[in-house]
Amino acid sequence: MILRPATRAELPAVLALLADEERVTDPASVTVSPAHERAFADIEADARNEVLVLVDDEADGGTVLGCLQATYIPGLGKGGAERALIEAVRIRADRRGGGLGRALMDGAIARARARGCGLVQLTSNKSRTDAHRFYASLGFARSHDGFKLAL
Repeated sequence: MILRPATRAELPAVLALLADEERVTDPASVTVSPAHERAFADIEADARNEVLVLVDDEADGGTVLGCLQATYIPGLGKGGAERALIEAVRIRADRRGGGLGRALMDGAIARARARGCGLVQLTSNKSRTDAHRFYASLGFARSHDGFKLAL
């Protein structure tokens, strides 16, 4: 398995992972909108953002088996160290339970550590109890209540 930044060509595969957590979605069936194109271009151009993919075999172009987005946030806390915010964590539905999620998250945490981040944080929907157990197994602690305001 290889963890690396996503390419534009992999955008349909990433969107397929985000489209349905419970089933495998064929990337060829995903519509990449102009808004997706702009967002991906903005992420790719920003040194504080990255979409990471976990790919099974680079030699054949690779199948995207997992993804996440990491945003590195400067802050005054933690001695001025950046914090990494991890979002949109997904592993293909038919490949869960084999350690890919751990490999994806371990790799993302290692990248954050290498940048000098003082903290990695994430949020997870309250209904995703399996994901909560998974994050706890990685050492994440429930420390705050989160709030969102849809605009």
